Amino acid sequence: MPVAEPIYLDNNATAPLRAEAVAAIHQAMGPPANPSSVHGFGRRARLLVENARQSLGLLIGCRAQDVVFTSGGTEANNLALSSFSHVITSAIEHDSVLRAAPQASLLPVTNDGLVDLAALKQMVVALPADQRDKTIVSVMAANNETGVIQPLAGIIEVARNAGLATHSDMVQLLGKTHLDMPTLGLDFASFSAHKIGGPTGVGALAVRPGMRLTSLLRGGGQEQGRRSGTENVLGITGFGAAANAALSDVAHFCDMAGWRDAFEAEIGALRPDVALFGAAAPRLGNTSCLAFGGKSSETLVMALDIAGVAVSAGSACSSGKLTASHVLTAMGAGEKAAQAIRISGGWQTRKEDFERLAQVLAGL
Repeated sequence: MPVAEPIYLDNNATAPLRAEAVAAIHQAMGPPANPSSVHGFGRRARLLVENARQSLGLLIGCRAQDVVFTSGGTEANNLALSSFSHVITSAIEHDSVLRAAPQASLLPVTNDGLVDLAALKQMVVALPADQRDKTIVSVMAANNETGVIQPLAGIIEVARNAGLATHSDMVQLLGKTHLDMPTLGLDFASFSAHKIGGPTGVGALAVRPGMRLTSLLRGGGQEQGRRSGTENVLGITGFGAAANAALSDVAHFCDMAGWRDAFEAEIGALRPDVALFGAAAPRLGNTSCLAFGGKSSETLVMALDIAGVAVSAGSACSSGKLTASHVLTAMGAGEKAAQAIRISGGWQTRKEDFERLAQVLAGL
């Protein structure tokens, strides 16, 4: 009897490298590639970087010159916050925001995982006038564990009316919906290549024209003085190719929302003890976060792995630690915060993958 091919449903951690990215990286490999060099080799490398910058700008809806390449989403988040002495953020942010601003004012979230706008308004009103130009509001666009999409427009409006800068970790939203940075009105937005099928170790920060940015690195002044260090030409080239490919992904993720919903309905009918997190809020179409009573996250992840299905127990940055999810804890999940698994499809996911997952979970 043939063994079923393993199914990968942990795309919020990292998506499989796209063939387009592999081809672009291979084509860029070989010749010396320092984009700061003025000879032909350097000019070729510079063209690769600028073409990728153009591609990413097109995907996120901003000018190419407003894109700063970084080593990933973590650096992009740290870079955005580095110019501000006070950060207002949510209790469900990625660790790269929470640890970059350990003294941040934390916004609570509802049981559905949505930022409490009333709490934000109260926090902003209480802010002394002389702190406003030193304060940034940083709220992720979509949560990496639950897929819950935050009311960014409302958050930006509150911050803008108070004269505060804004930033969003948009790593999970990239490629799943159409973006238009000028219309959205964000000052800074962070992105990562490997969430859309690009290589690991490369990301970007989109910066609204006129916004100040304090470089984290001192050196040769690359990226218009905003991020020193010789550019990762191969990674950036792969990022650009993945961005080009992701331009046509939105319809796929819209279809996936239907597959995910059908999966959740089937599991809910088969397993009455299942708890779905964030299901009443707007969510990314690829993400489902759920828990079964009495089963730990690690037990479920290992059982599914043995059955040939890869999922995770939360953020890939912390899933190796035997601690409850801080995201679900903030949502009031109680003991279920240590029992949840995250299922996340990607550009390569098929309807059949969710159907097989339901069959496997029903038998656990």
